[in-house]
Amino acid sequence: MALSKIFAIVLIVVGTLGVVYGGFNYPSETHEAVVGPLSLSVQETEHVAVPLWAGIGAIVIGSALLLFGSRYRAEPILVACSCSQPRWQAPQ
Repeated sequence: MALSKIFAIVLIVVGTLGVVYGGFNYPSETHEAVVGPLSLSVQETEHVAVPLWAGIGAIVIGSALLLFGSRYRAEPILVACSCSQPRWQAPQ
């Protein structure tokens, strides 16, 4: 499977999750106290909102990449060589 197809599928999945859930939560430690052998910490949950347009955009770009990504092939890049002798000979 080509790398572009894998990337397209990941974009579609991430976009779908962004549209369905609208964001994600992660824990962050805000306060920590150590009193002798006793340690206390407070964890708060932070929420990061994913805009609806970003989720839809990821789905559209992933779908376009999945449908049209393999149809266009890049031309090979020719690299110039600064060798003392040419690698090819002119016809005589």
